Amino acid sequence: QVHLVESGGGLVQAGGSLSLSCTASGSIFSINVMGWYRQAPGKQRDLVATITSSGNTNTADSVKGRFKISRDNAKNTVYLQMNSLKAEDTAVYFCGADINRFWYWGQGTQVTVSS
Repeated sequence: QVHLVESGGGLVQAGGSLSLSCTASGSIFSINVMGWYRQAPGKQRDLVATITSSGNTNTADSVKGRFKISRDNAKNTVYLQMNSLKAEDTAVYFCGADINRFWYWGQGTQVTVSS
C-alpha cells in the first residue's frame, strides 16, 4: 500500500508565508510526477504546481512568482513554499503523485488566508 501524508497547513494573514510538505510511504518502486492541487469550497480541484523526478516544474499562472515547488527524491517528499499569500489562496491543498504508475492523493490540508 502507498500513502501520501501532507503537513504544514494552517491560518495565516494575507501577505504571509506557509510551507507545505508531503511524504510518500509504503511499497514504492518509482515516483514520477509529484504535485500540489487545491480546492476551494464549491469549486473544482485545480493544479497549483507539479514537479517531475528530474526537477522539471509546471506552475499555475495564479501562483507563479509567489509559490515554489521542490522535492527531495531521497525522502520521497515534495514541498510547496507559499509566499505573499492572498485571501483567494484559501483552499484545501492536496498532494498528488504518480507512484508505481498509479496516481495517489493525500488527505488534504487546509490553508486559510485572512485578509
